[in-house]
Amino acid sequence: MSEQQNPGWERQVLENLLTAALKEQRKARNWRVFFRFVTFAWLFLVLAVFAGWHHGSSSDPSRLTPHTALVELNGVIAASNPASADNVIQGLRDAFKDKNTKGVILRINSPGGSPVQAGQINDEMHRLRKLHPDVPLYVVVDDICASGGYYVAVAADKIYVDKASLVGSIGVLMDGFGFTGTMEKFGVERRLLTAGENKGFLDPFSPQNPAQVAYAHKMLDEVHQQFIRTVKDGRGKRLKETPDMFSGLVWSGEKSIDLGLADAYGSAESVARDVVKFDNIVDYTPRDDWANRLAHSIGASAGEKFGSYFDMKLR
Repeated sequence: MSEQQNPGWERQVLENLLTAALKEQRKARNWRVFFRFVTFAWLFLVLAVFAGWHHGSSSDPSRLTPHTALVELNGVIAASNPASADNVIQGLRDAFKDKNTKGVILRINSPGGSPVQAGQINDEMHRLRKLHPDVPLYVVVDDICASGGYYVAVAADKIYVDKASLVGSIGVLMDGFGFTGTMEKFGVERRLLTAGENKGFLDPFSPQNPAQVAYAHKMLDEVHQQFIRTVKDGRGKRLKETPDMFSGLVWSGEKSIDLGLADAYGSAESVARDVVKFDNIVDYTPRDDWANRLAHSIGASAGEKFGSYFDMKLR
């Protein structure tokens, strides 16, 4: 077609050129964004690795002089959580092993959790106290030290609280849900095949079995008695036992001192300064790097999907 037959050819060519130019600009911008993202991700990774290494470095200058060691126990006590027995025990061992540690504070802020994990921490605290008789071990309670958290605390030389802290809950529970009514309403049939008459123990999709419920209560009572013995052994004559002390109730920090569940008021800073007499506090709490946190998260997620129908807790 000649230029006379298509008088708008110049405009068409110009539009094509502008469209091509815009496409090239978009491509260039996208590549810039991509490379910036990669650069920031790389820098973040380097900083995260460095921060994790530096925090755990034994060359920390504050460790080179006499100090009070601090280990944190925060959150639910469970194998897949930061407040696991492995993490807390590692922090305590590192704290006691340091020749410049003059006293150890385990600061607890926990509603409880696994009786197994809490028991392992309690046992290790007793072992470390015997192994290092000249290094006192104190517990400082933040907001809450209940159930499994208190199971851990009673292994310390002394327990310090705030007047408004929540302390106690000496009991055991096993919780879950029952869906039989909902299934009947929607016409859903449960088909459970087992080898072993109790293999479907407390299955939430089947009617409750009275014999299994009685057996569960027996297990709960056994663990409860273990908890009670641990508290009595740990607190000794300081405990002013009342009829409801082991009923699962919680008390304020002020009342817990009256009952002998705790010893005195104090924070990590005041205990380090006034009791240990070394106000230089060094944190020995293990900190996972990002890769370990991701692995724990994946493991916890898998455990939730493939775990049992019920869980026994000191909560």
